[in-house]
Amino acid sequence: MQGEKKPPLIAVVGATAAGKTALGIRIAEEYGGEVVSADSMQLYKGLDIATAKPTPEEMHGIPHHLISVLPPEQPCSVADYCEMARGVIADILSRGKLPVLVGGTGLYVDSLLDNIQFPDIPAAPELRAALNREAETLGNAAMLARLQSCDPETAARLHENNLRRIIRALEVYTLTGIPLSEHARRSREVPPPWEILRIGIGCRDRALHYDRIRRRVDLMLESGLLDEVREEYESGRRRETAASAIGYKELLPFLRGEIPLTDAVAAVKQESCRYAKRQGTWFRRNEQTEWIYRDEIRENDGILLNCKKIVAKWGRL
Repeated sequence: MQGEKKPPLIAVVGATAAGKTALGIRIAEEYGGEVVSADSMQLYKGLDIATAKPTPEEMHGIPHHLISVLPPEQPCSVADYCEMARGVIADILSRGKLPVLVGGTGLYVDSLLDNIQFPDIPAAPELRAALNREAETLGNAAMLARLQSCDPETAARLHENNLRRIIRALEVYTLTGIPLSEHARRSREVPPPWEILRIGIGCRDRALHYDRIRRRVDLMLESGLLDEVREEYESGRRRETAASAIGYKELLPFLRGEIPLTDAVAAVKQESCRYAKRQGTWFRRNEQTEWIYRDEIRENDGILLNCKKIVAKWGRL
């Protein structure tokens, strides 16, 4: 309806080690906001260093939501995340605060901001178990190839290591005969309830970004990453969520005595850079995102100044 104003929401997106967390906090400080995490690993309790959760000191007193809210053994679908995030955002807005969505899990960000209405397709435990057994026999790549044959659009968005979502997409197609991507298209008919500003932060120079990632891994190790992973491993808990966190699975072979530490650390850095490349590809597809490139800004405060110009041009605050 003309003249009706939607409440504002700012989303800060980008690849790992780009500086999303710091920028999101500064935006929240500047405009009276609260941070809502959009990170599929930070949702879970534990592995704080491996999942790069902000420390209380880094939070600067800004409330953060959807961090360490789920037990590690509890599955969380994209639909589950969006339901939680919508509730949190509504609460923030009801208190006159600005929601600042911060995260690098592209599927979570886009599903929430595009207001995806998820089809009510119940899980089929027997079918899911059968698909998982096939994955154990044939391998993840074969399951992704199968998804490619029936739902190439969804398959193109998923990495073969993301077996849980590959299985779910195959499950949906088997149950309904309709690809998950088509369900998603039909679910985009309802516009989002917020006026959204997407701000991306990154580096044009990929080598510079990768150097930031490697230095961050070194800092994580200095902060106790290896001890954190060792404690989790020795606890004997079998956790799907923990097992998929970068930093955990790469360090396990060292803890088992299979490879030297230098090789394990190199694997963490390599996989982190690969993940960053996939994130960058995902977020750059959205033409509505206003990008800030840190390697084009000489002064540290220049990032916030550029951000404030973007917000002023947006005109909603």
